[in-house]
Amino acid sequence: MNKNLVSHPCTVNALQRSAQKGQRPFVLWLTGLSGAGKSTIANAVESALVKRGQHTYLLDGDNVRMGLCGDLGFSEEDRQENIRRISEVSKLFLDAGLIVITAFISPSIQDRAMARRIIGKQKFVEVFVDTPLEECERRDPKGLYIKARQGLIKNFTGIDAAYEEPANPQVRINTMDETLECSVSKVLKYIDEQSY
Repeated sequence: MNKNLVSHPCTVNALQRSAQKGQRPFVLWLTGLSGAGKSTIANAVESALVKRGQHTYLLDGDNVRMGLCGDLGFSEEDRQENIRRISEVSKLFLDAGLIVITAFISPSIQDRAMARRIIGKQKFVEVFVDTPLEECERRDPKGLYIKARQGLIKNFTGIDAAYEEPANPQVRINTMDETLECSVSKVLKYIDEQSY
């Protein structure tokens, strides 16, 4: 960090912003393989929260890669920087008093731990969208697994790059057995039980 930088104090603080919105800000961090259903679930959860009158923002992997992280590739270093940037943006949104929903493969336990540190342990809710690789490949909504199997995409998670499952996610969603409505209800139930 540049030693010449000095944090500028703001008159309005995070507590005032969250009080204005009448909610406790936190991050729902959805992780899982490509095609697991993260974006679909994240979108449905956000819609449900908005219907409840809560203030949200959804950060989706592909959307962020088209802008903020458009300069990054898919090497291990670039993936780590992608998660670092998302974590810092999420932290800013928390300061604004928002509930943040993220949908990122975020395959590394170490990178998700970094995200938890940046965001803050008490405000980080890990949601593992637990869908087997075989099912993700069968779905292949973007045709990426086919390209990865053909060698057209390198460092593709689940094919030639590892995915490290969360050991103890706060919420585990099994898309093989649960409907979308059930998955959303499970997330909302956890939020309510934890008084978010």
